[in-house]
Amino acid sequence: MREDFLQSGYGIRFEWGPAGARHLAREVSCLVVVDVLSFTTSVSVAVEAGSRVFPHPWRDDTATAFAEQRDARLAVGRRAVGPDTPWSLSPAALRRAPFAARLVLPSPNGSAISAAADDTTRVVAACLRNATTVGAWLAGQGYGSAERPVGVIAAGERWPDGSLRPALEDLLGAGAVVASLDIHGTGRTSLSPEAATVATAFTASPDVAADVLASASGRELIDGGFPEDVAIATEMDASTVVPVLVDGAFVAATGPLTY
Repeated sequence: MREDFLQSGYGIRFEWGPAGARHLAREVSCLVVVDVLSFTTSVSVAVEAGSRVFPHPWRDDTATAFAEQRDARLAVGRRAVGPDTPWSLSPAALRRAPFAARLVLPSPNGSAISAAADDTTRVVAACLRNATTVGAWLAGQGYGSAERPVGVIAAGERWPDGSLRPALEDLLGAGAVVASLDIHGTGRTSLSPEAATVATAFTASPDVAADVLASASGRELIDGGFPEDVAIATEMDASTVVPVLVDGAFVAATGPLTY
């Protein structure tokens, strides 16, 4: 892949999906994962409740073993929730489920992106619920400059053939993070054209929550019987928790915010 696809020289960069994350991870100091419906929204809900959340790319036998090795509860698919398996990638199900101190959240999108970075690159989970706080925290940590660049990654969804389907909700979530970081890091940040464009899409929307509700992904969840998941995902700036990947699990970050 061409080196100029790294968006080199810019403090804030934007890409799509696991492949984009792996590429930008070669040069950025921090990756921000945005998977609004629903991985990073679920991470925000679980971490603000006090859980340590372990990402895992697949919901299969390897996920079961992965959870057992970490003495963690394993989240199941939305439709597999029951009395013995109350934890799910559904943020609504997580709010109803008993507290789990350690939780594995399998996801082929958000979790796969979370694993794209090496140990030297910070990984943060962002969504519409915490985008402003994430931007302030990143600026407070000194991220967003050419010396400490940030890569904001919209997870997207999957077409039936497994290829990436760019998703409006993740574009808007990424734009919210970029816009917040740019404002809070005034004088230190520079946006790549890709990052500037998603920030413009977010700020130009008259009603981000309505856009997500009416989007293809939003309608899919609502029609499938999960409107509460979309409602939680569109709780704009309801959370002040910044989930950061530490020793393989997302936990609440500490450190200064820039306001």
